[in-house]
Amino acid sequence: MAGTAGTPGTPRVLRAMNDRAALDLLLEHGQLSRTRIGKLTGLSKPTASQLLARLEAAGLVLATGTTEGRPGPSAQLYEVNPAAGHAAGLDVTPQRIRAAVADITGRTVGRHELPTPGRRTGTPVVQQVTDALDGAVKAAGLARDDIRRLVIGTPGAFDPATGRLRYASHLPGWHSPTLLDELAAALPMPFEYENDVNLVALAEQRLGAARGHSDFVLLWNEEGLGAALVLGGRLHRGWTGGAGEVGFLPVPGTPLVRQVTKANSGGYQELAGSQAVPRLAAELGIEDIPQGAYAEAAAELLARAARSEDDAHRHLLKAYATRLATGLASLVSVLDPELVVLSGALLTSGGEPLRALVQAELEELAASRPRLVVGDVREHPVLRGALESALATTRDEVFDTSR
Repeated sequence: MAGTAGTPGTPRVLRAMNDRAALDLLLEHGQLSRTRIGKLTGLSKPTASQLLARLEAAGLVLATGTTEGRPGPSAQLYEVNPAAGHAAGLDVTPQRIRAAVADITGRTVGRHELPTPGRRTGTPVVQQVTDALDGAVKAAGLARDDIRRLVIGTPGAFDPATGRLRYASHLPGWHSPTLLDELAAALPMPFEYENDVNLVALAEQRLGAARGHSDFVLLWNEEGLGAALVLGGRLHRGWTGGAGEVGFLPVPGTPLVRQVTKANSGGYQELAGSQAVPRLAAELGIEDIPQGAYAEAAAELLARAARSEDDAHRHLLKAYATRLATGLASLVSVLDPELVVLSGALLTSGGEPLRALVQAELEELAASRPRLVVGDVREHPVLRGALESALATTRDEVFDTSR
């Protein structure tokens, strides 16, 4: 019996598979000639020509110029049409919402930052989200309807059973059980929500230090201490979305914290969170401790310690590495990951000196010995992860030529 349209193995499906392979190659390499696409895909020259003509007619690729400076006749070059689709991402913290829009190639074309000064603001959360999004859309020279998908990154996680945001009591206004329905009613495009540290892991897996790795842990430390768990190539979120909330982890060296969600802290947060670094520095006799927000002060202290030769700063870095390794040892012992990525301002500011100390300590405290690396995605990693997540789905929709 003849197969129907869309059946695996039919010419229509095979064409769509070849189309997607070519589009992915153009995303990866940038401009390519017909000959080069043919070689990379294994397609004949006539088939590659038909493919490019089809994609150009569909508005998915553009002819952008010709090869120059090579022997022989020049060749037409092609690239993915950046305007074929746009996606947006939001990074939400208690202090601000950072928004960005990217075209389908991944290039950021519009940004906006909206201050949200805690409980002093009278602006409802839904309006904050739409205002931040509209600011980035306007900066990109687009309209809301041009955005095919939005991903919102927040601390904590929305409980799939109740719709409430959990593990993030410090994010005012985001805990209504009807919030997700209200956002769906206000936004003209599909949207998804994801834990902020999970999005950093996604950015590192797509663009950074975890490329090519399917089992890794990302440890994040800025305002809060958290982790993302990637197992078998997929994010592990847990039953309520709380997997990776390691700041609540009981650890040696701190009093046992009870009712951790009310305290919004736990043993590992108290031992190795940003608030612990200035205290530790003071205990070691370090003077000129930076004032202001804990995360900024801690990052500056660790950056100083990483490049200093004096005993007090060396002791600070070593003592802090021990604290980090104490909690990491539990994760490593349970998960046995291939790789651990250190990310967030505190861990990246310590750089290679801190990484090496944590690696050495972890080898003393855990039986398995994953490789530790410092994250590569430094500029707004939560927002970058949100864009990568939104773009992945957008590309699947836009690049599907079988429909």
